[in-house]
Amino acid sequence: QVQLVESGGGLVQAGGSLRLSCAASGHTFSTYAMGWFRQAPGKEREFVAGIRRTGSSTDYAESVLGRFTISRDNAKNTMYLQMSSLKAEDTGVYYCSAINFWSRAPIGSWGQGTQVTVSS
Repeated sequence: QVQLVESGGGLVQAGGSLRLSCAASGHTFSTYAMGWFRQAPGKEREFVAGIRRTGSSTDYAESVLGRFTISRDNAKNTMYLQMSSLKAEDTGVYYCSAINFWSRAPIGSWGQGTQVTVSS
């Protein structure tokens, strides 16, 4: 089973940028579509962005469309989330997981997450 480690979170002012990374162990990373999710305090975990196995297609939640960019490097077993024009409502713990690309549903294990805090 793929193990995941998220990193790159931090404290940033509104309008700023961050790049998150999701490093996967094992030899099966390239066989899965992957996705980013986030969970704000007191809220359900929600889908943020997804990417197909080869990176040929991407998918975004409406709330981040045009501000976030998902990418992956299968040679490095790593997925990224470039976040720009950050807003206070982007605050939360960000997680990555293997996903069903069409349903956006997570199908694998979660990492420990990385905290993103956007100050207004």
